Amino acid sequence: MSDTTCHMSISLDGFAAGPDQSRDDPLGKRGKELHGWHIGDPRATEADKQAVEWLMRPRGAYVMGRNMYGPIRGDWDEEWSGWWGPEPPYHAPVFVLTHHAHDPIEMEGGTTFHFVTGGFDEAYAAARETAGDKGVDIAGGASTVRQALKAGVIDEFALDIAPVVLGSGESLFEGIGSFDFEPVEVLHSPLSTHIRYRRVR
Repeated sequence: MSDTTCHMSISLDGFAAGPDQSRDDPLGKRGKELHGWHIGDPRATEADKQAVEWLMRPRGAYVMGRNMYGPIRGDWDEEWSGWWGPEPPYHAPVFVLTHHAHDPIEMEGGTTFHFVTGGFDEAYAAARETAGDKGVDIAGGASTVRQALKAGVIDEFALDIAPVVLGSGESLFEGIGSFDFEPVEVLHSPLSTHIRYRRVR
């Protein structure tokens, strides 16, 4: 499928991460509460398992922001190859938005991180060219997803809405003036309401 997809977990008040993101809290304070449906909470149900299938379906390339890639800011003054260990879950090229150039980093399992300094449009174009008919996924975080929404490139958008109020953090929809999608599938569990949207053309 050559569509561009995106899959994000958010709180009831619209935050994709909690406040005070750091190396110890990459999702911010309480941010993990948004992800229990796929990181081992024993209350997870068949609905959550199906949403994991949405999340983990193979794609031809990914676009992510530097904040999602890691905690380093400014110049690349230390070695870092992502949060995911030697074999990240992507198994495809990942184009990372950054203001600071870096050589590509090849990982096990087919993931190579490419660092793009020319902005979202350049990264997305490279991902589309690389992915071919396998499709692109906008992996996050919130800032990169907002750029993708403003660019109008997402065809299918899945949201996992956790029954959690964070109060502050990284807002997914800050500055987004419209939402041109309609729901096509809804699943729910005690941990999350999973909604799969398609763009209205």
